[in-house]
Amino acid sequence: MSDTTQSLVEMVAERPSVDNQELFDALWQITTELQEKVFARFELHPDPCSAPYQPYGGGENAPRGLLSTFAGSEIDWLVYSWIGTPHTSFTNMHLTINVGSQVRVPHFGFALGTAPDIFMYMDYLPRVDFWHDAPYQDAYYQPVNERFLQLRRDGRFSPFVSQSVPMRLYQSPTSHCYMVQPSSETLALIRETAHEMLDRWLGWFDDAEIVPEAERPALAARDLYMRQTICERDPANVIGERLFGKEMADDLVKTLWGGNRTLKRAGI
Repeated sequence: MSDTTQSLVEMVAERPSVDNQELFDALWQITTELQEKVFARFELHPDPCSAPYQPYGGGENAPRGLLSTFAGSEIDWLVYSWIGTPHTSFTNMHLTINVGSQVRVPHFGFALGTAPDIFMYMDYLPRVDFWHDAPYQDAYYQPVNERFLQLRRDGRFSPFVSQSVPMRLYQSPTSHCYMVQPSSETLALIRETAHEMLDRWLGWFDDAEIVPEAERPALAARDLYMRQTICERDPANVIGERLFGKEMADDLVKTLWGGNRTLKRAGI
């Protein structure tokens, strides 16, 4: 299958009335399975900043969503969320996990959605400059390469190429970012890949190298800038504005990156 260069906004506009409730439920189940594994491994506490968004939106057929944020001693910021209209094409769900500055384990990026076919994104977000740290590449990205090549060769998965330069820049060389038509087989492969990505990521904490305390403030600042920039420059934010208005959409984005947080940051 050829690359997809349409934006999510354009794809939804072409097919705005596809009832995706059943598909949304299946994708949200995968997201929840991962969330449960993470909460079994780390001690995490809800941040009050997202309390107004649990849930938010209107009734069954109106735009709605859920935004939950957490932090702990090892995890600086975790987002577990969804937004959309499952009965009319568009949904987007996230499990994004930013690691504390005491280790350099990559952040975990995960999103599934409907537009109205399945959008999938799974990646390890680097904490170093790839050009200056070949061992980091070997440790955290070489293990993903086989699965990356498998999905690239699978004609059912169309690589999603963002029209946004920043969004392309923020992906690693082994990022899984695709559009795919739903079927029992593609859903099974998405679930398998998702658990594989998370299980590998969880295993890295068992022997992660500790970052010297003097280096942690700079790493924490980089992490925060990276997280804020990704959230604020996401082209799909325009869909949130259309669903809920700009003021609320801006506050949702600010809550996503932790601009309203009250819990202490991890590692510093």
